Amino acid sequence: MIVGLRGVIIRSEPMMIDIDVGGVIYGVQMSLNATSKLRGEGGKEVKIICTQIIREDSHLLFGFVEEIEKQTFERLIKINGVGPKVALAILSTYTPMEFAKIISNKDVDALKKVPGIGAKGAGKIMVDVAGFFAGLISDTSLADGKLSQENSLKNEALLALQSLGFKNTDAQKALQGIEAQSVSELVKLALKKLA
Repeated sequence: MIVGLRGVIIRSEPMMIDIDVGGVIYGVQMSLNATSKLRGEGGKEVKIICTQIIREDSHLLFGFVEEIEKQTFERLIKINGVGPKVALAILSTYTPMEFAKIISNKDVDALKKVPGIGAKGAGKIMVDVAGFFAGLISDTSLADGKLSQENSLKNEALLALQSLGFKNTDAQKALQGIEAQSVSELVKLALKKLA
């Protein structure tokens, strides 16, 4: 599985880049926000984080400049009816921090501005993603636009618990009040609570 690439951008489009990694050229789909951060980097070595989606008929590679954008994308595509195209449309319309504010303010109208999202879809996304940002971003980190390390660890632990089949709400409750220095430690302590 490809989780990141380091190489030289040889072609850049609004939502796609071609990156030369040691002679192998990868086509990577990205949000408008991510490609705009890489604008002017053509010919220079860059590092991007990736999510690879392998399907029967295609191998898709999605790139991100920031970990929070990758985590938001991966959470969005877990929602029934939200595919990579819609997730990228959300991340092209709003930064993860702006999206987090929309979710916390329950601003359905702002979410409906994203191409491909109607009232029903916006409502479903609001419900499904609500807890995700509560665990990911504290009020103070929202204000300064940065993630604290503790929240970042807790979010990774939350994703790990979800991948083990636990519901978002149950996983969040289990992680409350736990303090640890690593994701594996957080997951172990949460699993004891869930047992």
